Amino acid sequence: MAILVHALACAFGLGSWLAINGLWVELPIIVTTLPEGWELPSYLTVIIQLANLGPLLVTLMHKLCPGRLKESVVIYTILCIGVLACFLLAFFWDVTTVVAGAQHSAAFFIITFFLALVDCTSSVTFLPFMMQLPAHYITTYFIGEGLSGFIPGLVALAQGVGIAKCVNVSGSSGNHTEGGDTYVLQTQYLPPNFTTEVFFFFLAAMMCISLAAFWKLNRLPRTFEVSTENLVPDSVSSVCSGLDNPAVRTNSQKHLCEVTSQARPLLTKSGHSMFQLTFIYLMVVWVNGTTNGLLPSVQTYSCMPYGNLAYHLSAALASVANPVACIVAMFFPKRSLVFLGLLCVMGTGFASYNMAMAAMSPCPLLQKSALGEAIIVLSWVFFTGSLSYVKVMVGVILRDESHSALVWCGAAAQIGSLIGSVIMFPLINVYNLFQSGDTCSTKCPL
Repeated sequence: MAILVHALACAFGLGSWLAINGLWVELPIIVTTLPEGWELPSYLTVIIQLANLGPLLVTLMHKLCPGRLKESVVIYTILCIGVLACFLLAFFWDVTTVVAGAQHSAAFFIITFFLALVDCTSSVTFLPFMMQLPAHYITTYFIGEGLSGFIPGLVALAQGVGIAKCVNVSGSSGNHTEGGDTYVLQTQYLPPNFTTEVFFFFLAAMMCISLAAFWKLNRLPRTFEVSTENLVPDSVSSVCSGLDNPAVRTNSQKHLCEVTSQARPLLTKSGHSMFQLTFIYLMVVWVNGTTNGLLPSVQTYSCMPYGNLAYHLSAALASVANPVACIVAMFFPKRSLVFLGLLCVMGTGFASYNMAMAAMSPCPLLQKSALGEAIIVLSWVFFTGSLSYVKVMVGVILRDESHSALVWCGAAAQIGSLIGSVIMFPLINVYNLFQSGDTCSTKCPL
């Protein structure tokens, strides 16, 4: 029974951010087809944040009408929308429309909005639903959430999206005498192993699996290991043994471990001070603002100058780092707020390097060298991995606080993502602080 529930929790978590993560790993081929080009990621981040209307409504319902919102109905609705939107994306992703005298990917943007509505709303519905299960299933859910980036990343690697090579193209210099022909380097994109349409059909199939897993989870009997009553020993033991501050640990043991018979009060009793909770929520805002708003908007600018292969690998392997971090958190959980703060600082350091390379585009450091390509790919991998670990452990910590703590965790995550995208969009599309360039033809000073 436990193995089945772990598998279902993992498959359920798979649908949380599958669609949007799939779009990101497919971007190396999409940016070469759609008219927005390198600016496309900045448009996507804003559209994704506009979809925060979903979690905003859910959060307000929890606040103004506690107990009235049926999370299972909301989850069924958004998963069905996700399946339908993925199918529609396969047919209409490359359809363009003239807007304000220029070609724009209107259909792609509209469908992306609904996909983002699904994924953003999952932040404030999926985790609270997982409160019905024992604490150790939370980590399994996060592994599934990580796989929502890992599996599309593997498929994108197999697809070979966005791989290009530099070729000499002859042109006339205007002089018809001997030697009048000149040669210039141009980027030639190689065809993928299978089409973008097939990739989006694959995403739709994965969303169907997540929907089926939720249907089964929701029908499981709330008895034995899956009952909410059995949450108490797990929660108590995790709180009693997990706090790294000796003074706090002693107080927790005196208070929590001596009154385990009072199940309901324990689930709502806070194990952290107001200062600690404030620090945790600030970390949630910063981590999600960085990973979902600030950096995704400039990934093309930080990686494309090193070549399409570097961009392809950074998008795919960074998605692999997410589930790896979840697995590490499963076997080596570290609840220390000091440790998580230091890990957050380290991830911010990698983010700063990525941002600096984007600002230097189209001529970043160590361009056209294997070392430069390796560093930028590894920087994106470690940036994603370190901050993903922080996300998981913060979710585990807040899970032991209360149901509402997880709801507000999701809300804080979306607030951070919104702030990050709102900051980056005008910098890219209005003030043009980041410059694009052709990998093959751009001339950079030595």
